[in-house]
Amino acid sequence: MMINYLMLVVVLFVVANGQLDEEFNQIIEELDEETTVPPKTTTTPFSLDPYQNNPKDPYAVPGNASISCDYQCVPFYQCNNGTLITNGENIIDIRLKESCGNALLSCCRDEHVTDNRFTPSPPEDPVPQGCGYRRKKGVGFEITGTKDNEAQYGEFPWMVSIYKLPKDENSRPICGGALIHPQAVITAAHCVQDRRQRWQIGAGEWDISGKIKPFPVQLSDVESVTIHPEFYAGALFNDIALLKLTTAINLSENIDTICLPSQNLVHKPKKRCYSTGWGKDKFGRQGVYKTILKKIDLPVVPKNRCQDYLRKTRLGEFFQLHYSFMCAGGEKGKDSCNGDGGSPLVCTFDDDKDRYYHAGIVAWGIGCGEKNIPGVYTDLAVFRNWIDGEMFKKRLPTTFYDRSDPFIPRIKHEQ
Repeated sequence: MMINYLMLVVVLFVVANGQLDEEFNQIIEELDEETTVPPKTTTTPFSLDPYQNNPKDPYAVPGNASISCDYQCVPFYQCNNGTLITNGENIIDIRLKESCGNALLSCCRDEHVTDNRFTPSPPEDPVPQGCGYRRKKGVGFEITGTKDNEAQYGEFPWMVSIYKLPKDENSRPICGGALIHPQAVITAAHCVQDRRQRWQIGAGEWDISGKIKPFPVQLSDVESVTIHPEFYAGALFNDIALLKLTTAINLSENIDTICLPSQNLVHKPKKRCYSTGWGKDKFGRQGVYKTILKKIDLPVVPKNRCQDYLRKTRLGEFFQLHYSFMCAGGEKGKDSCNGDGGSPLVCTFDDDKDRYYHAGIVAWGIGCGEKNIPGVYTDLAVFRNWIDGEMFKKRLPTTFYDRSDPFIPRIKHEQ
């Protein structure tokens, strides 16, 4: 009210005098500044509750809100406390066995299921002595009309199952492994990293339901677990462990050792190899754990190409494949999967197509069996010297996994 009165006096003075004094000019300008009302603006605050921002896209930033970034803009799961995740930690799918996925479901064996596809097979030519010889037609009998990538009985004689103790008749293997000596098994460190846990392996196992056992499964408790000193559980770097068994396994027609590659061997790209295990046939809830040992033939994928493929997944464009890994697969519907962790990937030697070596250990992947997304394996060629050193410490000879090893007697089963 007072301001309006003053302005009226000024106007009257101007009219009366016919001119405006400079001092009144200044007064009017100051009055204008004081009476100017700033325009009303509305801003939408950025809520910490993502569903208040945009119910359809809860992580979208509102149009008139701004968040500055001086570094790289990546999906939230590729960032850990402000640091870019380049090793896949907490993003990769580890190939461990899962539970049934529902608290109301129980893992139960169906004793009424029968399978009549197993017929006695004619005697096969004697298997050569030494590590790494696959029994292509099986031992004792041959499956007719194979389905679901089932391996023949005894086809991969180095394959072992790994169980947690105590176990019961419904127990399934937590992981797989490979026999390299009657008292030594190679597996993934992520399978056996719980040092309080007791373990048992089964050699000569094929049908884990126990219904089909042409020859007895040989069981042995694990005496000691040696995990690689640089194993990193977050991203599974150096994911390898050596198990020493309490009781030596008797090598036979259906139980034998796998050869190991020389240190720093480069696996030939596109070479077809085999991954084995009792894990799921598909990723997610639709996948079924296999009862009979499965085999999947997969091509070796060069490390640089594998890294390029993996960068197109949720791992992101900055992902770096660790030197301790190798890759295989990338074909639709063919892959190792959950429950196959620790199991071997085996390839033939370049100069001996009938003999196999342990190329990789099933470690992790992004889902299972997606086109152009290879599975990731621990590269055994990186760890040959470490394995030899640990075997020496345990007073176990390396001849059982060296393809130049001399004659080692095997037990022949009576038919």
